[in-house]
Parts: sequence; C-alpha cells; structure tokens
Amino acid sequence: MIKKLLILFQIKLLSILKKDATGAKIKLYRIRGYKIGDKCRIFTELGGSEAYLVSIGDNVTISTNVTLLTHDNSIIKISHGNYTDLFGEITIGNNCFIGANATILPGVSLADGTIVAAGSIVTKSTDKPNMIIGGNPAKIIGNASDYYNKNKNKAFNCANLNKTKRKEIIENNRDKLIRKRVLTK
Repeated sequence: MIKKLLILFQIKLLSILKKDATGAKIKLYRIRGYKIGDKCRIFTELGGSEAYLVSIGDNVTISTNVTLLTHDNSIIKISHGNYTDLFGEITIGNNCFIGANATILPGVSLADGTIVAAGSIVTKSTDKPNMIIGGNPAKIIGNASDYYNKNKNKAFNCANLNKTKRKEIIENNRDKLIRKRVLTK
C-alpha cells in the first residue's frame, strides 16, 4: 500500500513538473497486476479489476482514451441471475501500436507488430504479424510494410525534441503534412 502511494505521489509530482510520467504510471500498473514489457509508452488510464488478465509485450504504444475490457457483464440480463460475468484475457504482442479511442474486447490477442487504427472496436484476435486493423468491428485494412512505404516521405523524427523545436520543424516542412481526400458518394 505504501509503495502504491509513493508511486501515485511520483506520478502527481512528475505531472506538476511537466515531465513525462509514463514510467511511473507503468510501475503502478505493474503493481496492480498488469504484465507490461520493456520500452512501452502508455498514454491512457488502465482501469478495471482484472489487471492480471492483461499482458502487454515489449515496445508497445497505447494512445489516449484506449479501453481494454477484460469482462462482459451483459450475461446477467439474460441468465435470470444464474451468471453475472464473462471474462477473457487480452494479450498485446511486441511492437504494437493501439490508436486513440480504440476498444479491445475480452479474449482478444494481437500478433506482434499489429497497428490498431484510432476509434476501432477490436472484437477478434489477429494471428498474422505486422497487420493494420481498423473499424467497427475491426478488420484487416493493410499491412505495416505497405503503410510504411506509403508514408515514409511524410514522416518526421521528433524524438527528444522540445515543443519549440518540434513546432519549428513542422512549420518548415508543411509540404509533408497529411492531407485527406474529400469524401465522395
């Protein structure tokens, strides 16, 4: 309990000082029972009471407002009180990226290198590595190699840049910004 309080204090202090609190958050999640590999970046709040059912590989990024659901309580409405919950493990392989506002449902396993598009609802597992999935429900929409080749000329390297330098690089390279096509019928 004291260890948890110290880590909570550390997270709060780092956020007050405007430093990245991701490392401290990951320590707290591990104490709660989440299995989290090395070099992960988690920008969402991991909640839920079944942390022991979640396994996250190495070098995984989980963006903001991502939901990892390890349970389903809907069975209580149709079982006449005989059952209350369904449970399932969530396994995220190495080198995965989970986009903002994605939801991963109980029982889902993601193969190494899976990219989950923002806003996706992942209802099924992937067994092929380096695939891109997206939609509701999520389906395979591409592979990492094609995505890389399509976007490498638009990409930036902002590692270890402060906000001022980052802005400068983006402003001086506006021709590299993503532009989406207009919707048609």
